[in-house]
Amino acid sequence: MTVLAFVIGVLVLVVGLAVSIALHEIGHLAPAKAFGVRVGQYMIGFGPTLWSRRFGETEYGFKALPLGGYISMAGMYPPSSEATSKPTRRARMFDTLIQDARAVNDETLADAGEGRAFYQLPVYKRVIIMLGGPVMNLVLAVVLFAIMFSGIGIQTATTTVATVNECVLPAGTDRTTCEAGDEASPAAAGGILPGDEIVSVDGTAVATFAEASAIIQRSPGEQVDVVVRRDGAEQTLQVTPVLAEREVQGEDGDITVAEVGFVGMTAQTAYVPAPIWEGPQAAFEQVGQVVAIMGQLPVRVYETAVDTFTGAGRDPNGPLSVVGAGRLAGEVAATDQPIANRISGMLALLGSLNIALFVFNLIPLLPLDGGHVVVALWDGLKRAWAKLFRRRAPRPVDATKLVPVTYVVVIALILMGGTLILADIVNPVQLFG
Repeated sequence: MTVLAFVIGVLVLVVGLAVSIALHEIGHLAPAKAFGVRVGQYMIGFGPTLWSRRFGETEYGFKALPLGGYISMAGMYPPSSEATSKPTRRARMFDTLIQDARAVNDETLADAGEGRAFYQLPVYKRVIIMLGGPVMNLVLAVVLFAIMFSGIGIQTATTTVATVNECVLPAGTDRTTCEAGDEASPAAAGGILPGDEIVSVDGTAVATFAEASAIIQRSPGEQVDVVVRRDGAEQTLQVTPVLAEREVQGEDGDITVAEVGFVGMTAQTAYVPAPIWEGPQAAFEQVGQVVAIMGQLPVRVYETAVDTFTGAGRDPNGPLSVVGAGRLAGEVAATDQPIANRISGMLALLGSLNIALFVFNLIPLLPLDGGHVVVALWDGLKRAWAKLFRRRAPRPVDATKLVPVTYVVVIALILMGGTLILADIVNPVQLFG
């Protein structure tokens, strides 16, 4: 593993993550400004500010920890004068948190100007602003998968023969070379050579190696004509597939061992551009898979912790931290595969990361975007209910009351994130064994 290539892979992941976060926040920023909301800050990262510059009324900058980002909109909540709560002895700590949140919110309202607070917008505009960030991640993932599938292409076995086995080795053997007494492979006996381009098998024209293999696999013990193109001229060769145990892929994608016809040749691979819709389709299919993982996230994190402390192998389909994603990026970049393979792997990793950001931010809990969407919808539902029964319009929903829940969610996320970081350091997912 080349150290330099590994470091480059990690840096590509870090830069890709920063770009993803930046675009996520732009997804919030653009509609917020379009709807007239005063945006005080647009920041990438958390912690101390490394660099910032003000353009108009908005300060743009970078902070020390590039693990997220935010925009500061005026009036995320209604002013405290419109919704106050009386402190109670049983919940003074929570009351303090709520009052602190209201104080910060009131500071943003002071500079907002008439009608420029987020909470004053119609419900649909608030939903558009909060969904803008996750949707931007989904769009970026679709673009990355489209580039991977249609720009670079899918690695596909072509009809050109790469190698021809000298003999038929038994399934499951550790031997890689032929010995005296081994049966010659049907491909070698039939005269097939590396570099031959398969044109047809048993009278059927084939466009892929998979089509040729399917005909051969269902013809054990039968002599079949194989037309190949060699040095620009077509030749007809005869091969008789032998019955052998080999791994075959079913229509559902599962790999099983079955007795099929076998001739003993492999195909050259090449990147074949897929139709433009296959990349987006793969992205949306992965959204469903990530939703299933997110629905079981606490359980998955617990299982990861158990695997880490017991020394068991990690589930390659389990959750990862940023550290784990960076490690995988380094492994992809440091492999000895062709550059196209590595670029494709990095695109897949960044695309998957953006899909995870899309799904994660839609979780309907504050402080995530999905939580703000739920608050806006609840506010709209209350207003619609009052209008339906001709009642006085209710006060805006005071989401500061949910600040204690927000703190609990944040603490839970920190604990799960810390667990995954520890697991990715001590018991990392091994991409290449």
